[in-house]
Amino acid sequence: MNPTPGALATRGRPGPAVALGLVILCIEGYDLFILGSVGPALMSHPDWDVTKSTLGLLGSLTALGMPLGSIAAGWAGDLYGRRLPMLVSLVWLSLSMLLSAASGDLALFAATRFLTGMGIGALIPLVTAYVSEAATPARHSLQVGAATTGLPIGGILTGVVGRTLLPEWDFRWLFLFGVIPLLLVPVVWRLVPAGTRDHPRRDHPRRDRLEAANTPTGTSLKRPANQLGQLLAPNHRRSTLLFWAATFAGLVIVYGASTWLPALMVDSGYDVGSSLEFSIAFNAGAVVGTIGAALVADRGLLKAATIVSFLLAAAAMVTLSTPQPRPLLLAASAVAGSGALGTQALVNIYVAHAHPARLRGTALGFSLGVGRVGAIVGPSYLAAVTVLIASSKAGFYAFVVPALLGAALIAMLTPSRRPSGAEQPGVSAGAPTTS
Repeated sequence: MNPTPGALATRGRPGPAVALGLVILCIEGYDLFILGSVGPALMSHPDWDVTKSTLGLLGSLTALGMPLGSIAAGWAGDLYGRRLPMLVSLVWLSLSMLLSAASGDLALFAATRFLTGMGIGALIPLVTAYVSEAATPARHSLQVGAATTGLPIGGILTGVVGRTLLPEWDFRWLFLFGVIPLLLVPVVWRLVPAGTRDHPRRDHPRRDRLEAANTPTGTSLKRPANQLGQLLAPNHRRSTLLFWAATFAGLVIVYGASTWLPALMVDSGYDVGSSLEFSIAFNAGAVVGTIGAALVADRGLLKAATIVSFLLAAAAMVTLSTPQPRPLLLAASAVAGSGALGTQALVNIYVAHAHPARLRGTALGFSLGVGRVGAIVGPSYLAAVTVLIASSKAGFYAFVVPALLGAALIAMLTPSRRPSGAEQPGVSAGAPTTS
């Protein structure tokens, strides 16, 4: 597998890129998890008649916009550079959250959640690709992982705000905080490069020659319009499809939990305040787990770290379904966060590792875009399970299936075949082969 080409693209300044990526994804995490935090208040709204099935539908509508945003932004990022698509996505996300706060009926609110999903879907591949290109090769997983902890940090803020303001405040006021991305527009303009720079000879010269040999005659490796064809070419196809499927499984867990964790805790006998405490623990665990797993990944164990994270998600959900002392349940919620958000961060890092800069945005965009079907299915899948199975444990056990599936899919990735010589720093031994 190739060493990460990033540092050259941003002149060796990973610190500002990591900080900016973290702030952007923190705001995005707030926008993502706000629906789960206001879920109990939303279901008690006197005029909107929101049921569990309605809440699942709202979560799925949010997720429905994400594939459009992910695929379009990933492709545009490779075509126009990261800056312009990132600016457009930030403005889009802010305006969508403002419309959510101003919604006077459930139909308009549902439409704004779809628009919000498009903005959320666009920013994750753009930020991941940008930070990946700025990262130091030996600390690639750690630096990209540190930026992606913004998502669970935003979830923590959502839980804190929800616990502080609900149920006294109208839940729609909490969506006003989503306009903060507008403040980042000048920062993005200053820090994010206008274009991307690829360094094929520094990235992996042997792989680039093989990619050229596997590219149909007349097809240019540099033409963004042909990016999807390159991802599905023989040298990338197997790992591409496995990444898509693993992302599907991971996002079933992430978006199912983001929508349903507080409500599941209420069904298990906890009050709204307690359920939000579990949501905070879930996201705090994602922060710690992502950093810990990234440190392990940078020692050449990215594949093993990702598999273990999926398995931890399954074990944690089983624990949450059983009566345990409160400290243990909080700890299990933290492990579940690590196994959900932390695992998806590792999958995104894996995708960034496995592709050169000219394909990275498109690879991330399509991986997240196709995998977003899991985000669409996740909330409704959990809603269906909780409605059809009259048990408070059913929702927790529903998470175990995608967790085990994700672990199996990552295990199927073929390790890279290295040339003789010392292993390069920052390169994962479990990266899929592309040659």
